[in-house]
Amino acid sequence: MSLVQNAVLADVPPVGCYVFFDLTSRETAQVRQSLARLAALPELAGGQQLLVGVGSELVQVLGAQVPGLHNFETITGAGLSVPGTPSALLCWLRGHDRGDLVHLTRRLQQALAPALRMTQVVEAFRHGRGPNGHGRDLTGYEDGTENPQDDAALDAAVLQGAGPGLTGSSFMAVQQWLHDFDAFETMTDQARDQMMGRRRSDNEELEDAPDSAHVKRAAQESFEPEAFVLRRSMPWAAGAQSGLMFVAFGKSFDAFEAILQRMVGLDDGLVDALFGISRPISSAYFWCPPMLGGRLDMRQLGLSLKESSDALA
Repeated sequence: MSLVQNAVLADVPPVGCYVFFDLTSRETAQVRQSLARLAALPELAGGQQLLVGVGSELVQVLGAQVPGLHNFETITGAGLSVPGTPSALLCWLRGHDRGDLVHLTRRLQQALAPALRMTQVVEAFRHGRGPNGHGRDLTGYEDGTENPQDDAALDAAVLQGAGPGLTGSSFMAVQQWLHDFDAFETMTDQARDQMMGRRRSDNEELEDAPDSAHVKRAAQESFEPEAFVLRRSMPWAAGAQSGLMFVAFGKSFDAFEAILQRMVGLDDGLVDALFGISRPISSAYFWCPPMLGGRLDMRQLGLSLKESSDALA
């Protein structure tokens, strides 16, 4: 049985929901009880319907340590600001029916109360299918083209050989990007392709793309060491606003941070052209615990498997 939460390596679902929680109590016993109830939820078995990510604050309240986990710090540079918006816990709900996710959201609230309260819900979905079989961003460009595959995906996204409670875990970067479709729609097809560095029609990379093109700024193999992450992003929409919930899994945050720093121009002052039509309005880091025997393994946080078993009683 896999030690990895299923959603890390599985393709994105038809519908998804990102549910963020903050702490309302710093009473350790109360927080432990809430997490034990969460770990006991049947939807976590196999990780098909639910992925759990733990934030730095929650780890600290439990008096635990996860090497490599820290908060996302706001980045400013070249006239841009990428805000850090930490959360104690993130649950990524996955499925085929939006109604099922509504009910699962309620069960999560009940399991985590009173120590944690829901602060934000972002509804997401899979959009279309690109030339390589990946879903499309709402701009129409395929997302995840450069994702590593098979063993390379496992190597990029999952911590291995780190010992019980850490092996099989993953670090998760989550950003909500807000698209400016008024600006996007004023661009010609050629200008859009030059901005992305790929043709929207067939997803082929442009040889003559400018250095500011997103594909060039974020080319994972161009870093030293190579900065491969596993993307599992989904479009989102709420009222008149929409964009992309960018999600990247890694064995650390190093690769993601290297890419983002280059995108905002901290390396050489050249800003990714993507910022002309989109900007991140939130950014947070999480640690996704491994699985053990079909249950969420939170031993690194000081919670035993017996505590989640007792929560079922």
